[in-house]
Amino acid sequence: MATNAIEVSEVTKTFKIYQEKSQSLKERLIKAGRNPHTVFKALDDVSFEVAQGETFALLGHNGSGKSTLLKCIAGTLRPTSGRITTRGRLAALLELGAGFHADLTGRENIYLNGSILGFSRPQVDRIFDDIVDFAELEDKIDQQVKHYSSGMYARLGFSVAINVEPEILLVDEVLAVGDEAFQRKCIDRVRTLQSEGRTILLVSHAAELVRQIADKAAVFDHGHLIDVTTPGEAIRLLRESLARGGGIGIISEEEHAAIVSGEAQHAAPQYSGPPSGTVPAIKLDKPLVITKLQAEYPDPDARFLLPNQPMRLRIDYVASEEITDICFAFEIDDLRGNVVFGTDTQTLEQPIAKVDGVGAVCFDLPRVPLLDGAFTIAVTATTRNGGEVYDRRDHIERFEVMQPGRQRGTVALEPTVVHFYT
Repeated sequence: MATNAIEVSEVTKTFKIYQEKSQSLKERLIKAGRNPHTVFKALDDVSFEVAQGETFALLGHNGSGKSTLLKCIAGTLRPTSGRITTRGRLAALLELGAGFHADLTGRENIYLNGSILGFSRPQVDRIFDDIVDFAELEDKIDQQVKHYSSGMYARLGFSVAINVEPEILLVDEVLAVGDEAFQRKCIDRVRTLQSEGRTILLVSHAAELVRQIADKAAVFDHGHLIDVTTPGEAIRLLRESLARGGGIGIISEEEHAAIVSGEAQHAAPQYSGPPSGTVPAIKLDKPLVITKLQAEYPDPDARFLLPNQPMRLRIDYVASEEITDICFAFEIDDLRGNVVFGTDTQTLEQPIAKVDGVGAVCFDLPRVPLLDGAFTIAVTATTRNGGEVYDRRDHIERFEVMQPGRQRGTVALEPTVVHFYT
């Protein structure tokens, strides 16, 4: 039987919100016990367990209590009631630059953080080069961190946290900070920690990241723990509730059927119309400029696409002269950079005769056979043989597919069942 690395038992955390702010010590003493206030319950009777070696995610809207709970587990906040038990060396990266002193250099902050985590100077000496190498701050390590960019803060903080060899790693949203290359590097290191049997507890709004690395996920709403389940089910639960605009809760069978087979699934698309004849106020330093890229859902008010619903990719452009040698292309990628699909007007044998002035090219997809996830779009305008690129827009637009059912995977197949028997 696996031992639990973290046990959260009936934890409640409240804060007093005072209506009047005292400006001096004298005022505070005079009003002691009599300053009107309200009680805000950030966490309400939360209980769950995280097994050793498990990667566990906390999901919820802003203000749902995720970060407060993480701080309670890290020990930077004390629960109002309840009990939290952790087993093993714990390293926490709760927010950007947490634990750093702005007037100290990166080098000095590494030793400061190491001492806070119980490391002696010789122990920090042994891992110092690994920390600096991972953070890619060799030329900045002796600068004061107050001169660091947010990306440099993230790299240094994460590097310290993972190189102290924690048995339990607490991470709050930092994996979403930094450039794409650093994010991939962090995920690779997280996978290494997982293979070594480390326990990881993370807060993230990045659904695809949670799906990639988490074993379980807990969903929160206004301080309440709603459910502990698989990452895919937790993401579905969260997205359905947010799409409905209310509190988090499992939808009824009737609501689920309405989503899957109701009017929203089969209604005629309501796409945008022809472009305006007005030329946007942009500098045309090339023959053609892509002015806008938009993924249009059948329902203009929708915030996500359902599996196998149609979608339109609209590319608005301005051509400063008549161009007859023209081809438009698009590519859809997942958030890991894998190409899901790509094509162009020449491959589709639907060439564009010419462009001149203001216009829009639309790729209509009669159905998008994808399951739950977020996807980015890149578009290009080139000559027909691709030799000259007029303009390109890399992943400036994205769309989301929300899977309301129980299917798993990436592609939304539509199987039927045939049963032969004697």
